[in-house]
Amino acid sequence: MSSIRVRFAPSPTGFLHIGGARTALFNWLYARHTGGKFVLRIEDTDDARNSQEAVELILRGLSWLGLDWDEGPAPTPEDPYASKGDRGPYFQSRRTAIYQKYVEKLLSQDLAYEKEGAVRFRMTTDPVTVKDLVVGDVVREMPDREKADPDFVILRSDGKPVFHLVNVIDDLEMGITHVIRGEDHLSNTPKHLKLFEAFGVEPPKFAHIPLILNANGSKMSKRDDGASMLPYIDNAYSPEGVVNYLSLLGWSPKQDREIFTPQEIVELFDLPAIARSAARFDIDKLNWANTEHIKSMSSARLAELARPELEKQGAQLEGRSSEYIESALDTCREKIKNFSEIYSFAQAYFVDSVQIDPELKTQTFNADLKPILNALRQAIAEQDPFESGELAARVKSLTKELGVKMGKVMLPTRLALTGSKTGPDLYPLMVVLGREECLKRLDAALNWIDG
Repeated sequence: MSSIRVRFAPSPTGFLHIGGARTALFNWLYARHTGGKFVLRIEDTDDARNSQEAVELILRGLSWLGLDWDEGPAPTPEDPYASKGDRGPYFQSRRTAIYQKYVEKLLSQDLAYEKEGAVRFRMTTDPVTVKDLVVGDVVREMPDREKADPDFVILRSDGKPVFHLVNVIDDLEMGITHVIRGEDHLSNTPKHLKLFEAFGVEPPKFAHIPLILNANGSKMSKRDDGASMLPYIDNAYSPEGVVNYLSLLGWSPKQDREIFTPQEIVELFDLPAIARSAARFDIDKLNWANTEHIKSMSSARLAELARPELEKQGAQLEGRSSEYIESALDTCREKIKNFSEIYSFAQAYFVDSVQIDPELKTQTFNADLKPILNALRQAIAEQDPFESGELAARVKSLTKELGVKMGKVMLPTRLALTGSKTGPDLYPLMVVLGREECLKRLDAALNWIDG
């Protein structure tokens, strides 16, 4: 077991956004790649902005992505602050006594002092070198005390500790060995290094990852389109597709491909392969990665992800076998960008009778069509084996016998079997429905003609 310990420490002030999800992912990948531990802690010291709902959204987002944490929150209905792990509590609001102990230590050593009711840390003025695993060595010059005050508040006058203090103490107490976070935190790192030094401990290694930009090159904020994780969850993207895309925002496996399973990414991921330059968010690329994963995932996984959406939209799944459901959805996987679209393609498989727009029914199923449908019904009844290629050949032969174009047969057949002009490829659909169901639906269409 590796000694590496990394953490993701979000503030519960809203939804999980793309930047936070990518940071969590990189930490999780590094932990799983090295055999280390992934710690989740909640930085909930801002009483005015924090909410339990936001905590739940963060946990939901991480769980949906498959980013399981080894230590951190494990809330129950009885105790929303319940945790797993032996270095908790993992909510900063429950660690006040720990922070106070460290503040008193700094005060006793004259490394901090009180001013106007607040406690301030005595910052040294010598240059600070941040040895960063992604950015490289960064030297920060400290201001001359005669020109600017380098000291900073660590405990507010209301007794609340500030981010810099609690961040360092928690990393120290939880044994964090590597801090992987956004590059916007690089400016905070000199303060953090000085606090670690004041506490007499070796700091963790830092790896500041590039920012995520919008497609136009501007810095992505929480309010920008695509920034929230909620639409990807609510629109039923595949977690595999989103993880794949997020992993490539600032990291490159140096391979001539872009589609990877989560396990493949774990095996390939390492900090030296993180890019130095910012990454641009591209929703079209995300949609492409998502569709590629939908196309290639196992039938069982496809059905697992599709089932909640099918049930939400009214599909009748009761009494239908797993084999039938998987076979039906296999014919739709090439048609969809995400699972919110699955029912529109798959609904014909999960109804007892076909519903069709009355006007379209009247336009299509007229007396001229009856001999064609009767001939098609007979061909389907006699076809053996009842397989896609053989059905295609039989229908093609039938059109020649009848002297009609394929469209004269294909569209009415699709409408009879599905009630829609679009959907899965017709012959695989017929195979999944089965001979008897196809005949039943063709009989219903013949009855439409007889009126």
